[in-house]
Amino acid sequence: MMGTIARPTIGIIGTGAIGGFYGVMLARAGFDVHFLLRSEFSAVAEHGLQVDSAPFGAMTLNPVQAYSNAADMPPCDWLLVGAKTTSNADLAPAILAAAAPGAKVLLLQNGLDVEDSLRELLPDSLHVLGGLCYICVHREGPGVITHQALGAVHVGYHSGSAADEAASKVIVEEGVSLFRAAGIDSQAMANLHQARWQKLVWNIPYNGLSVLLGASTTPLMANADSRELIKALMAEVVQGAIACGHDVPAGYAEHLFMVTEKMPDYWPSMYHDYLHKRPLELDAIYGKPLAAAKAAGCELPRIEALYRSLSFIDRRNT
Repeated sequence: MMGTIARPTIGIIGTGAIGGFYGVMLARAGFDVHFLLRSEFSAVAEHGLQVDSAPFGAMTLNPVQAYSNAADMPPCDWLLVGAKTTSNADLAPAILAAAAPGAKVLLLQNGLDVEDSLRELLPDSLHVLGGLCYICVHREGPGVITHQALGAVHVGYHSGSAADEAASKVIVEEGVSLFRAAGIDSQAMANLHQARWQKLVWNIPYNGLSVLLGASTTPLMANADSRELIKALMAEVVQGAIACGHDVPAGYAEHLFMVTEKMPDYWPSMYHDYLHKRPLELDAIYGKPLAAAKAAGCELPRIEALYRSLSFIDRRNT
């Protein structure tokens, strides 16, 4: 797959459900993977990382190349950021400490424009990429991850020192090939911004409604009222994307709706954040898209109402 190319050193910044799952898959495939942890460092250093995966079975990575400080990590060619968008401003020092010269920083995060705030804090010599994870995965406990379904990662170039489109394409393809070598479906995205809008067609309804209604995907899809609300919210996201100049394929929302009907019962990541009293990723998933649509002269009243309700819940919860 990688031919005679030297295998890159990979760093995981934020070893939660996303960072942990992809890191374990890459390590299993023989990559040199280093994990940065905060609260769970001692548990993972002692017991390793466990992934209970419906598609891949039970996987344990032990020992884990685990670090509590980014300065102790070797220089990494690729840095996969699995931390929440709510902590992006604080991530730059860790990324700078762990990055090899010319490293590729791949943000495996939800929401719109999540790369922008981090870009301002990093030198141009580092490449920033966005990764969209289509996956049902959550943390069960310290170093223990449950993977229910899916897993694809779509990769797109955001910014950096790539001289032209051809150069940025080579970098994206390198990222795609890492995931494919680990047995994960991956593809390149020509337009990262457009792809982020498309992913919001799922994230905006299901993340927010799971918190607002205290319901996972199966009950949300089994009730006529919530189904109508999901469809209406999806339609507004599509409207916002189009207003911002981004194409959404015909039938895309319907496709995501159908996929969710066939999915195992799933609690979206925002519900897990709410449950553990962590700040909700409201700015990236709701605030930024609403502001972008508004700047394009497009009001999205249902999404706005959901955002205001979640903001109230979030403030009271944390």
